[in-house]
Order: sequence, then C-alpha cells, then structure tokens
Amino acid sequence: MTSLTLANVLAARRRISGVATLDTPLVPSPYLSRLCGGDFLLKLEIGQATGAFKLRGAANAVLNLPADAPGVTCCSTGNHGRAIAFAARARGLKAVVCMSKLVPQAKVDGIRALGAEARIIGESQDDAQFESRRLADQDGFCEVSPFDDPHVIAGQGTIGLELLQQRPDLETVLIPLSGGGLAGGIAATVKQIKPSIRVIGITMDRGAAMHESVKAGHPVPVTEVASLADSLGGGIGAENRHSFALCQKYLDDIVLVTEDEIYCAMQAHYFEDRLVCEGASAVGAAALIAGKLGKTLGPTASIITGRNVDMTVFTDIVSGRDVRLGAMMLKGKPHAA
Repeated sequence: MTSLTLANVLAARRRISGVATLDTPLVPSPYLSRLCGGDFLLKLEIGQATGAFKLRGAANAVLNLPADAPGVTCCSTGNHGRAIAFAARARGLKAVVCMSKLVPQAKVDGIRALGAEARIIGESQDDAQFESRRLADQDGFCEVSPFDDPHVIAGQGTIGLELLQQRPDLETVLIPLSGGGLAGGIAATVKQIKPSIRVIGITMDRGAAMHESVKAGHPVPVTEVASLADSLGGGIGAENRHSFALCQKYLDDIVLVTEDEIYCAMQAHYFEDRLVCEGASAVGAAALIAGKLGKTLGPTASIITGRNVDMTVFTDIVSGRDVRLGAMMLKGKPHAA
C-alpha cells in the first residue's frame, strides 16, 4: 500500500461518523507560537471518546469486519486496544486486547472498563502480537493491526483532511511516529491535497522502530524500552505491508527527541496550554523546544494524540520530580517558561 487514495479517506470519514468524533479542534498555542516564530497549532485528538486518535482507525476497521465475525483481537500499547474495545462494543462484538507488561496500568484498566478482555503477554509488543495472531489463526478472531491495516490507516487519514480544511495555509505538520499508521495516513492525505506541505515524523531516540527501518530501507527489529512516550513503542513487523511504505514515501523527515525533552514538553503543554497529555502527544513540542525543527516552518500543526497518561507519573512530571523509566532514572526539573 504505497498509495492511499482520497476516496479511501473520504469513505472512512463517512463510515466512522457517529462513532468517532470528527472535526476535533485545531487551537493555537501562544507559547509554542512564540518559539516557532509563527502560528503553532495543536490538533486535539484528546477529545475522542477513548481519549486518543486511535478511535478513528479502529472504528473504520471494525465497521468493515464481516457480519459473521466471532470477535476481534489486536495487540496494543494501550490506545488502539481501548479504541478496538469501544468500537467492538458498539457493534456487539467480543474483543480481546493483547498487551505487554510495559503498558501502563491505567490503559489496561481503561480497556477492561469497556468490556474487552485484556491479556498481558510478555515483555514487548512483539510478544503481544504473537498472542493476537494465535487468536486469529486458532480461534477465528478478526485481527486488526494498530497501524498496518488499510482501514486503520484510512481512518487516521481523516485527521489530514481536517487539518487542511481548518487551516489551508498550513506549511508543516508534526506527527508522533510509531508503527506509521497515523503518520502514513496523514502524510499521504495532506500530500495529495497540498504537495508542498512538509510532514515530519517525530519519535523518541530509543527503540524507534520506524526510524530505524526507514534508515535501513526495510523493516528491522528494535529493542523495546520504557519511555514517557510509551504509546510510540514496539516494532513495525517484519512483514509490514502498508505503513512502512507510506512513511518511506511521504515523510519528509524523521526527528528524534530524548526522554528529557519529552518531559519538558509535557510540562510545557500543561503549564502553557493547560493540557493533560501523554508523552507521545508532546513529541512535536519537544522537537520545537529543543531547536530540532529549523527556522522556516511556516504555519505548523502538531497532533496531540492522546490523554491516557498514568496520572501518578504525570503528577511527578508537572511537579518537577524524578521519574523512573525501567532501569533509567529521569532527573526532575521545574518548568521553565
């Protein structure tokens, strides 16, 4: 799938209306605009019923499942599973979400609260993927990839439609980058409407699977580690059929940010924008604050992808306290405006 047509995305928009929230707000950040030297806008996907953008793609995929599907399964770092659980409940389908031990408990609890079964399998998303695949192969469940599924990608692409409807003068879009469903869907959509627009994928500097794969020219495995941007973790799959090619074709650049930079950006969104958001949501601001985006961005939009953050960790961050990430201790610091 090196091509995602606008017809695919428009069909997804029609299909998910009534399940996902469309036309989520695109609001200015005065603080980040000052740093940017121009309009810096935040696309607030935190307004989705499940707290994250994933509901768009999950709803489109679940609504496309066969009428006789016995159930749906997926592997997830949390937000995709929550979206699948929500969409499956709306269709009356059984859902089993497979996750690794790295997924925050808050996200596990949110999935169970929606009536889905949450299975905690192994130490990585790849381990969880094996269990999801087993359910599909042995029990006949329909498996929905969190990123490498045409319907998921088309659903995420609806954000791209909205961005250019809301601000046709956008020159740069910053997209949190993980498995590539969001980045590939938005990038392919906006580039077809406005080829001159610059699209930058942003991810953490440890365990960045799509970055390493694009650099290598093919999907490669990475070691998954604990991160403030936990929803960006995991591999892209050795047999990736869709999202890798889209990211390779449509992303103009990939920028890496450190855990310390993500920490500071989460503080900035809280104190300056009054937003509670996940680490993955803050990577665009992290790259800007760290001076990693250059000086000619023009009107810029960053996707605030989700709000399903572990509130104990979040409270430590905004209070300037130390945070432990696996074997790594992240030194706390107060927000500096």
